[in-house]
Order: sequence, then C-alpha cells, then structure tokens
Amino acid sequence: MPSHMSRTIAEQGKYNRVCGRDLIVERFIHNRKVGGHRSDLLGLFDLLALSPREGIIGIQVCGPDFSEHYKKITVEKADNALLWLSCGRGRTKIEIWSWRKLLVKRGGKQRTWQARVKRINYNDLKGYYRADAETEAA
Repeated sequence: MPSHMSRTIAEQGKYNRVCGRDLIVERFIHNRKVGGHRSDLLGLFDLLALSPREGIIGIQVCGPDFSEHYKKITVEKADNALLWLSCGRGRTKIEIWSWRKLLVKRGGKQRTWQARVKRINYNDLKGYYRADAETEAA
C-alpha cells in the first residue's frame, strides 16, 4: 500500500514539478531510550518540489489531520514559515498535502485516496503578526 509521501511524490508530475525520493527532507532521528522521532526541514516540510514556473515548494505531507498541521505551520512555526516565504522573493511556496479516503460516488462503497491541497501565504500568517504587535504594545 503506497504511503502518503509516495502518493504526494507521484502527484507532483501533474503540476510539472520535479520531485522524488532524493527531495525528501524529513529524517528519522534514532534515540536509544524512546526509539526516535521524525524531524522536518525547519520544523515545517517533509518534501521539496522544484518548478521552473513556481520556484521551490516546501510540502508538509499528512493524513486526514489537516488542521493540526495547518496550526503547526501558521502558529507554532510561523516564524520559520515567514522566513521561508520571504527568502525566495516570491519564488518559495508552502503547501500542505492532506490525504484522506473519500467515496468515489455518493451512496457507493468504493473509496479512493484524494489530497486536500492548501497553499500557505502571508495572509495565513496574519494571526502571527497580530500576536506579535500586541505583545510589543504591552
């Protein structure tokens, strides 16, 4: 059964993006006591995709838990997200690819994996700016 990561890599070709196993930036860090944990690039990305038209796209790949990953990028790691977006002068992007199994036809039983894709931009980080402004004003 293909993983969410392999599904995302396969879909990138439809958008004329270069992507493959060598552009996976998520790493597993081994730890003897607890077994280990996964580490993302800047705490944000699992995968990079390259496009002559769009630039460099940092992709967070996840299952149906979209809202947790959206919050992670726009609130918890908003400073890193802002850094990523500002470094590329419009040529760096952030996307969340959330995979879930949906019915093919209403009332039917067959289900297929479909991605919910959300591009994160400066407007998604507005809450981060407001929180900063309030703490500086106080």
